[in-house]
Amino acid sequence: MLMTDSLALLLTPGAGADRTHHTLVAVEAAARRSGRVTSVSRLDFPYRKAGKRAPDKAPVAVAHVRAAARKLVNRAKLDPAALVLGGRSYGGRMCSMAVAEGLPAAGLVLLSYPLHPPGRPDRLRVEHFGSLELPVLFISGEKDPFGTPAEFDEHVAAIPGPVTQCWLPGGHDPRNQDEVIAATVASWLAEL
Repeated sequence: MLMTDSLALLLTPGAGADRTHHTLVAVEAAARRSGRVTSVSRLDFPYRKAGKRAPDKAPVAVAHVRAAARKLVNRAKLDPAALVLGGRSYGGRMCSMAVAEGLPAAGLVLLSYPLHPPGRPDRLRVEHFGSLELPVLFISGEKDPFGTPAEFDEHVAAIPGPVTQCWLPGGHDPRNQDEVIAATVASWLAEL
């Protein structure tokens, strides 16, 4: 029997980190305490498992997210549409691309989303935003070189689903903000 009012949460790290990143651990703990999330999985990408430094190309990473999502919802005995995906930077971007390509999901949690490479606002990573027809939570530092609040305001307007933005003091990895990030995610999940 599939549970319907519970959620599963798949969390992915940024390109320079692994599944043990402090923010992901804090978000997992808060999500579990929320009562709405019954199953959480923190994922490592194939390049990290192979001991490589360069992140996987998008098709490899997106396929890995899809496979992990299937495994998580099967283990949790949840409908695939009860899955929330997300993560930090590169990982969150890969999750958003998987959803844009048709992976069923209830929402996206995008922490420090890399709107563009630092100093390269002309190289936007938003081409798939128009396919995100679900709730999306963005949490970033106000001084993140991967995207300013004004740049986000301009580009998240292309997302058809409801968008929530939370801005914190700091840069790409807001320091000493794990509790705030985790509480914000848990509160958002409770309302989803």
